Amino acid sequence: MMVPDRRPRGTGPVPGPTGVPGRRVVTAVVLAVAVALSLDALRRGIRRVEVVGASMAPALEPGDRLVVVAMPWLPPPRPRPGQIVAVGDPRDPRRLLIKRVRAVHRGDDTLEVVGDAPDASTDSRTFGPVPRASVVGRAVYRYAPPGRRGPVPRAGEYP
Repeated sequence: MMVPDRRPRGTGPVPGPTGVPGRRVVTAVVLAVAVALSLDALRRGIRRVEVVGASMAPALEPGDRLVVVAMPWLPPPRPRPGQIVAVGDPRDPRRLLIKRVRAVHRGDDTLEVVGDAPDASTDSRTFGPVPRASVVGRAVYRYAPPGRRGPVPRAGEYP
């Protein structure tokens, strides 16, 4: 037997579908928090980087702006030879270097990174292999300048 609700209309919390007052509000708050956390993780996982210098020419030119994808909540990625990555500069950790992976050494978890223009590049030929943990992310897209937009070229895809 149901007991009729004798409260005047418009007063008190409105029962949700389960009869629990405020359940819809709690669900909306939980959803809003989940969306905020997801957007924050996405924001931390995507970086924009500008190429400075000619070390990656002709694939990447000075002034090219790249999207670097990282997943800071996962273990460092295992890049493959030929991929372009952003790594912390072993000489100055505040700087990022954009380099191509030449070799992956699984035994000591290091990478050899090189520029496409050896005469203009300071890379593993100078400072040696870098730890895999220093990889910030993989360059996946060039968004500027307008005439050069598109996926980051792979080894052998540039003139």
